[in-house]
Amino acid sequence: MTAVAVVLPPGVDDPGRVSGGNRYDRRVCDGLRGCGWTVEELTAPGSWPHPDPGARAALGRTLDDLPDGAVVLVDGLIASAAAAVLVPRSARLRLVVLVHLPLGGAEVPAGEEEAVLGAARAVVATSGWTRDHLLAHYRLDPAAVHVARPGTDPAGAAPTSPSGGRLLCVAALTPIKGQDLLVEALAALTELPWTCRLVGPLDRDGEFVAALRRRVEAAGIADRVELPGVAAGAALEREYRTADVLVVPSRVETFGMVVPEALAAALPVVATAVGGLPEAVGCTPTGRPGLLVPGPDPAALAEALRCWLTDPELRARLRDAARLRRGTLPGWSETTERLGTVLAAVGGRP
Repeated sequence: MTAVAVVLPPGVDDPGRVSGGNRYDRRVCDGLRGCGWTVEELTAPGSWPHPDPGARAALGRTLDDLPDGAVVLVDGLIASAAAAVLVPRSARLRLVVLVHLPLGGAEVPAGEEEAVLGAARAVVATSGWTRDHLLAHYRLDPAAVHVARPGTDPAGAAPTSPSGGRLLCVAALTPIKGQDLLVEALAALTELPWTCRLVGPLDRDGEFVAALRRRVEAAGIADRVELPGVAAGAALEREYRTADVLVVPSRVETFGMVVPEALAAALPVVATAVGGLPEAVGCTPTGRPGLLVPGPDPAALAEALRCWLTDPELRARLRDAARLRRGTLPGWSETTERLGTVLAAVGGRP
C-alpha cells in the first residue's frame, strides 16, 4: 500500500506560523509524493492541542470519510489530544502517530497521550531522545516506536569573521526557547565584541517579547541585539551565511531542527544540553562541533560564549568539527525513506 492520509494542524504552510514541526510535516508530505506515494492532506481545524468539542467532532467526521483499512498519519499535536476520537477508530483505520514533542503531563493528560500511542499501529518520533522518552513513560511496544530524524538541505559553508562575534538564535520567541537566558548571558559580556540576532516569530507570547525588549534596554545592549521577526527559506539561509555561531538556549527541546541546518552551513553551535539537542549537535572524530552548556543556566551560557569569543584556537577547532559534521548530516530523502518504510509496513499488516 502506497497511499496515506496525513492529518495536519492548521497553518502548516503559513509563513507567519513557521515551526520545526510544520516544516517537517511539509517536507515529508512532499517527499512521500516524490517517492510515488498518494498523499491526501487533511487539515484538522482547531486550537490543538487544546481543541474545543467542535474541533474534535470535525476530526471524527473527517476520519469517518476515509475507507476501511486506510493508513492515516496523524501529527502528534493533534493525536495526543484526541484519544476520544482516535482510539475508537483505530480498529478500522491503520493509525500512525508522528510525535514531534511529547505532550503528556504538560499540555494534555498523560493517560490520553498514552492511550492514543498504544492504539496506533506505529509511532514515529523525530529524535532518538523522543523515542526513549516515550518508552520510559508509556507502556508501548518498542518494536512499534520508530525514529525518523529531520533531514537537511545542502548549503554552502558560511564565511567566518575574525572576531566570531556574529551570534544567531533561530526560534519562536517564547520562554521554552530561552531567549531570556541568552539576553541575561549577553548582559554579562558587554566588554566583548559581538552582535546577536534573535530570529523567529514575535507573536507567540507577546508578554515574553515585551519583557525581553525591556531586559535588552536595561542591560544597555539594545544597539547590539536585533529582533527581526520570522525568516524562512532563502531569508533563513542568509541568516546562517552571515553568522559565526548558532546559539540555542532552549529550556526544552526534543531535537532542534535549526542545529543541523546551521551545521549544514558549517556553523558551530552553542547549546543547552537538554532533550535531543546533544543528539542534534552530534560528534565527529575531532570532537563536538560546538559547546554544550549543562542545563538552562545563563551564567554557564555566558561562560561558553566568553570562551567562544576570546579563544581563536577554540573557534578554529569547532569550525573544523562543524565542517566534518556537515558531511555526515542526513538529507530529507533519508527521513522520507524511514517514514515511508514504517507506513508501508503498517499498510501491509492485516
